[in-house]
Amino acid sequence: MWTNALRQPWTQLAVAVILLVGFTIPAFAGPPYRSDDPEPTDYKHYEIYAFTNGIVARDGTSGAGGIDFNYGGAPNLQLTATLPVGYAFSSSGPFLGSLSNIELAAKYRFLTQANVGLDVAVFPRVFLPSASANVGQPHGSFLFPVWMEKDWDKWSAFGGGGCEINRGGNSQDFCLAGLVITNQVTSNLQVGLEIFHKTADTRGGTATTSLGTGMRYDLNEHYHLLGYVGRGIENAPENDRLDWYAAVLFTF
Repeated sequence: MWTNALRQPWTQLAVAVILLVGFTIPAFAGPPYRSDDPEPTDYKHYEIYAFTNGIVARDGTSGAGGIDFNYGGAPNLQLTATLPVGYAFSSSGPFLGSLSNIELAAKYRFLTQANVGLDVAVFPRVFLPSASANVGQPHGSFLFPVWMEKDWDKWSAFGGGGCEINRGGNSQDFCLAGLVITNQVTSNLQVGLEIFHKTADTRGGTATTSLGTGMRYDLNEHYHLLGYVGRGIENAPENDRLDWYAAVLFTF
């Protein structure tokens, strides 16, 4: 089983990146990447993302725009609420848009680099049923991932994964995993590379693996610009010909 898994292109690439970094790899992870990080919002501080994202596949284009609200509710604890307005359209159908699946989450970091050399956190996330029958999922779901991070000088490596209970209609449970390597190029510019994999989330669907690159530019202490663009390398026509994320981040 493991021999066959190691023959998969996305697995080989992930292993190569891990070996290159050597697991000896600054903060500010998570968005704009599809993988998350274990660092919670600082205690009694806020991180608010005004974001838009999308993905182009064979059946059309879909995505969302909205607000991702994060608050440091306690030391090592982040409380999150995401309010997305989803959209979907194709060449043969009308444009559809509506409030999509609201997300509620809590990130808890239970290990830190200061103590064990590695940040580790759980970030359970509840997706409420969509307010629209045409955009988002009409049923609720629950994701339970574990995220890890290691920093070294101007480099950072973070990633992990988990599985989502996603039952209703044509949906099925699935798992995801990702790894991101970032570098603080200048005092206000960070760039990174990501490999991300997700198993099929619908009956008869296919798994997807993508590569992407992201950036974060700090205008000042409180205002930041984030961007990301990715491309599928496994089953790309069906799942991910192109994906993107852009946001303005407010921190205070």
